[in-house]
Amino acid sequence: MRAAGVTEFGGPEALHLIDVPDEPLGPGQVRLRVTAATVNPTDTYSRNGTYQQRDPVKDFPYVPGMDVAGVLAELGEGVQTDLQVDEHVMGVVVPTGAHGGYREDLVLPARSIARVPAGASDAAASTLPMNGLTARLALDRMALQPGQVLAVTGAAGAFGGYVVQLAKAEGLTVVADAAEADEELVRGLGADVVVRRGDDVADRIREQYPDGVDGLADGSVQDAAVLPAVKDGGAVATVRGYRGDGQRDLRVFPVMVRDYAEEAEALDRLRAQVEAGELTLRVAQTFPVAEAAEAHRRLEAGGVRGRLVLTF
Repeated sequence: MRAAGVTEFGGPEALHLIDVPDEPLGPGQVRLRVTAATVNPTDTYSRNGTYQQRDPVKDFPYVPGMDVAGVLAELGEGVQTDLQVDEHVMGVVVPTGAHGGYREDLVLPARSIARVPAGASDAAASTLPMNGLTARLALDRMALQPGQVLAVTGAAGAFGGYVVQLAKAEGLTVVADAAEADEELVRGLGADVVVRRGDDVADRIREQYPDGVDGLADGSVQDAAVLPAVKDGGAVATVRGYRGDGQRDLRVFPVMVRDYAEEAEALDRLRAQVEAGELTLRVAQTFPVAEAAEAHRRLEAGGVRGRLVLTF
């Protein structure tokens, strides 16, 4: 079974085609023939060993990848679903060892998949599960109400872009950051106010909302630097485990997609929102899986808008 993985941690060149055994299909699980796997920044940290201390890899090879799309090939015992074999589905992956998205055959919990949005390619659909569910989790944790103000950093990215669109669909006012070259993109996603990104983004947000915003989704991982944008007692969602500085009664929620990795209803709701035009799937470029190393080089070079996708 083909996969793109590493046999030792390192730079993009460490990622190469390997053979991995089929995964056994257990009760409550499904088997996918993967046709597309998204390349996310977290995959590069998995490849280079950054996450080794947090989630030690005991045995190589290691296969990155946290979201996929493809064809439903087999249903395990006890699976209750209206999905049929041979339907196109998308899924979120919690990788461990050789179990990751960059492989052509993958077993997942049945509650980790949903139909591909109507009219969407597998490549486009594969960009939704991980970042879409993380955005959904961030908004659910902050629990802002219609009319409140949400700030989003990293709004041109996948997570930030989904937060902007989901927040607008729920009646929130959104102030988002953007580089000059990305301003049109971020406004197109629905941001009400756009401020210039940078180290002083909290000051720029406060210029627009002197009392501070009600909530903040920190997609650019600025951590303490952006907390001054939020009013006392406000909510903050972070994506790399940051828990705040304990001041001003801020409610800080580190969001990890594994907490929603088996929320099938949430993933299917995202599908429906794509079909309704509330969410935009953005593919920057596709690469054959044999060129996974080049995809990682492209991502780490910066400036990618949308997602890079490996195809099988």
